[in-house]
Amino acid sequence: MASPAGSGAADTYADAPDYHRLVEAAIARLDPDAKARLLSGQDLWSLPALPEIGLASLVMSDGPVGVRGSGWSPDDPSLTLPSPTALAASWDPALARTVGRVLAQEAHRKGVHVLLAPTINLHRSPLSGRHFEAYSEDPLLTARIGAGYVTGLQESGVAATLKHFVANDAETERFTVDNHVGEQTLRELYLAPFEEIIATARPWLLMSAYNSVNGSTMTEHRALQIGVLREEWGFDGVVVSDWLAARDTVRAIEGGLDVAMPGPHTVYGPALAAAVRNGTADETAMDEAVRHVLLLAARLGLLKGAGPAAPADRRPSPLDGAAVARDTAARSFVLLRNEGGILPLDPADDTISGDGIALIGHAARHARILGGGSATVFPGHVVSPLDGLRAALPAGTPLTWAQGADLSEGLNSAADGFTLRAVLHGADGKVLADTPLPDGRIRWMAETLPGGADFDALDSVELLGTFTPRTDGPHTFGTRGLGAFRLTVDGATLFDGLHRPADADPLEAVTGRPVPRGTVDMRAGHPVEVSLLAREPRMSYGSLRGVTFGLAHREAPGEEDRLIEEAVAAARAAHTAIVVVATTETVESEGFDRSSLRLPGRQDELVARVAAANPRTLVVVNAGAPVEMPWREDVAAVLLTWFPGEQGGAALADVLLGRAEPGGRLPTTWPARLNDAPVRQVTPQGGVLRYDEDTSIGYRAWQRHRAEPAYAFGYGQGYTTWEHEHLVLADDRTLRVRVRNTGSRPGREVVQVYVSAPEGLKGPDRRLAGFASVTADPGESVEADIALPERAFQIWDTATRNWTTRPGRYVIQVARHAMSPTLDAELHIPG
Repeated sequence: MASPAGSGAADTYADAPDYHRLVEAAIARLDPDAKARLLSGQDLWSLPALPEIGLASLVMSDGPVGVRGSGWSPDDPSLTLPSPTALAASWDPALARTVGRVLAQEAHRKGVHVLLAPTINLHRSPLSGRHFEAYSEDPLLTARIGAGYVTGLQESGVAATLKHFVANDAETERFTVDNHVGEQTLRELYLAPFEEIIATARPWLLMSAYNSVNGSTMTEHRALQIGVLREEWGFDGVVVSDWLAARDTVRAIEGGLDVAMPGPHTVYGPALAAAVRNGTADETAMDEAVRHVLLLAARLGLLKGAGPAAPADRRPSPLDGAAVARDTAARSFVLLRNEGGILPLDPADDTISGDGIALIGHAARHARILGGGSATVFPGHVVSPLDGLRAALPAGTPLTWAQGADLSEGLNSAADGFTLRAVLHGADGKVLADTPLPDGRIRWMAETLPGGADFDALDSVELLGTFTPRTDGPHTFGTRGLGAFRLTVDGATLFDGLHRPADADPLEAVTGRPVPRGTVDMRAGHPVEVSLLAREPRMSYGSLRGVTFGLAHREAPGEEDRLIEEAVAAARAAHTAIVVVATTETVESEGFDRSSLRLPGRQDELVARVAAANPRTLVVVNAGAPVEMPWREDVAAVLLTWFPGEQGGAALADVLLGRAEPGGRLPTTWPARLNDAPVRQVTPQGGVLRYDEDTSIGYRAWQRHRAEPAYAFGYGQGYTTWEHEHLVLADDRTLRVRVRNTGSRPGREVVQVYVSAPEGLKGPDRRLAGFASVTADPGESVEADIALPERAFQIWDTATRNWTTRPGRYVIQVARHAMSPTLDAELHIPG
């Protein structure tokens, strides 16, 4: 059976015929002050209600792996799904649609109308710190997965937001960088997924990015936000700024920005009303922005008289969120290596049930389930790899866990061994609240302080408690965040001063790395008191107000030798060793880019030593983006699990034990070493980042690159084998591909189609033109029909400033991945 690559038409959320009339009637009743107020957030997450026209308040929330809601606290947990890179690895738009539906359920539960997702920027460089939050290096795969996600949300009555428009592909100097991108490159790569999703899924919002493109900041980029987005593509939704991105009142409204967030203090509101009244801003531009916002409100059923575009009685049936999270994770896992068919494991094997399994790695017990930054949500429950395997293995199967190596050379949020609470004080010393903490990181919004404490009355917050070390030796402690801190451990003051770097990212308090402050010699098992006093706890930047800081810690370094020796001994004694390696939030997060693809800490050494001790060593790579794996040819199996969400451990057990197949294929190319990557530059020079590689990113660049990748775009193994048997190209440019399951298990194959340009024409040797997934039983043949879009044969002509179909002889290739064609056909397009 074959499943198509399309996400399904967006006709399940059609506009009602009276929307236009209701919107125009509402605009006619508003004065400039009310209009300007509507275009400015009333707080961090919402737009104001206007009772005079029957308009309710509209609430937004960050995504994309969960719905955080208006708070940012473990007290308000969220279903946590796998990372966007994981979802794209499924190569399954229908699954993305299901994910959209379950997130819409979460949004309704939390009173959220707009989800600020999906992120459809491209994987230009593996060094991008926010790589995990975008789908792919390829615009077509990005568009198809994104369209499924948008459709699932909006057919369920929640608005989707395409972000970040456009060329927001790195984090360094993100507020000020000017990305210089050639017109053809911009059209064929970075604008392409936005264009296709708008055409096929009709998203109701789009977020304008922080960065500039070719000289103009995106919130003021009239040529792109009006010329391309509105006039050329026909986008009729709302353009909302990224938080704090809007800089100038007149240039923003004339450049096509509808809503400036967050409120209440933005470049719109009273400033916009005044500009309209004194003639420096055009009221018709303001009216057009109001029209877009009111249309969105009508679609959501927030404008009096307007029924929602997706009424409750037409929405999809409820879904089991945990089941969707588990299934999505398993279907995203990419099996990169499986020597001798070591996977799946057979728990009934006498040697496994006798000698057991050694599960090794910090992340095996403390799962890394999502990336850092604004994508962070708090799950209600997390299934770690250790939890998942314990629950899935037959009773009595020996399963041991050893930490092995620390995940980082730096500091991480205080967690293991810490018992912590936070005490909030007013200026008079009165205790405003006293609340327990799950770890050493505090993130509270002004409106959601513990115990209902008054943000304006807050004078200090003390994070305090005890730490019981597991190891002897010097333990390092540090702080995270901006402000005045006093850090005391076991009676010794390690830091008492102000931390506020002049060149800090404006959101450093939220996204910044921990700073070491000192070491304390400790004895294992002997608890000590710790205290981190924040004397300036209130963080304020523009309209962002909250409390965000933290206590960080690193184990005594000498202890790691013993931990690695314990892991090696456990591996040597076991039938099978499973090592879980991972990145950390100081490696993959919003707010900074990576400088290396190396796994943090001594994890590479750990894998090498375990593999030398046990030839049946499997490595699980728990990372949202490419990492170097110098040991990959020395282990029996490598399984990539991305950031797998709250059910990742259960999904891992399903896949390792053969209850589910690792269904993923790489959505981006993995280099063997960073120096092999075709594009590595993410740091601006003089404020400018030049996309000098033009369209040569990802597999398009690797086709002619001097080095071979470790694993190609589209690569992935399963638990069965496939033969691509036959290809027929119909006159209507539809391919019919027959494939056969030649293995001994049912399985899934992703049939990929690439188009090679005619000789002599500039462009990549081949580019993805379509794909479909098929499932079959052993020995069964199945067919997949894949339509080739016209765009596969076109380039953006900078002379005519239009798409041009190039005549010539094209080679159509069916492939297992971008560098492994299996079948081909020719298509001649006459001149």
